[in-house]
Amino acid sequence: MTPLQKVAMGLIIVAVDSLSRYDTLPDPIGWALVLWGLATIPVPQRPILLYAAGLAGAVSLALWFPQVHEPIHDAELALKWATALPDLLFIFVMSRALQEQAHHQRPPDRKFAGRFGLTMWAAVVVAVLPALADAADSDQMLSIAEISFVILWIWLIWNLFAAHNRRFAGGPSI
Repeated sequence: MTPLQKVAMGLIIVAVDSLSRYDTLPDPIGWALVLWGLATIPVPQRPILLYAAGLAGAVSLALWFPQVHEPIHDAELALKWATALPDLLFIFVMSRALQEQAHHQRPPDRKFAGRFGLTMWAAVVVAVLPALADAADSDQMLSIAEISFVILWIWLIWNLFAAHNRRFAGGPSI
């Protein structure tokens, strides 16, 4: 299994029930799998990737307990939004690292650099959407933000699987 496959499988566990009231698959297990994959990924940004994944994992561990999760699920939008920021930070940092790696190949892998660049900027937009929805007092915009978060996870996971065999990401040398 390549490093990106490990990361993608971990993120599937994290993203599977992100819109439900209770997380039946423990996200910390997914983040542990992500950290396992990141431990061998050959990118210069590995320390920041490990830090971002560790932070997201620590937040998910705290949120996994019903005594913490239930009050936050019923809390104000700002608190829910704040608990999603570590995940979005990880998506941004991971996408940025892979975009840079794809650009530094000879010849550059423009296809994957573009895919991960799009993912990186989509993470920024998704991070800002809940604040804009709250400022506009728009439930429709908030629904779009929630759906965009799920779509962003799916897009990242898809691209991690698609790029897993690239040498710049720790795939086999062909």
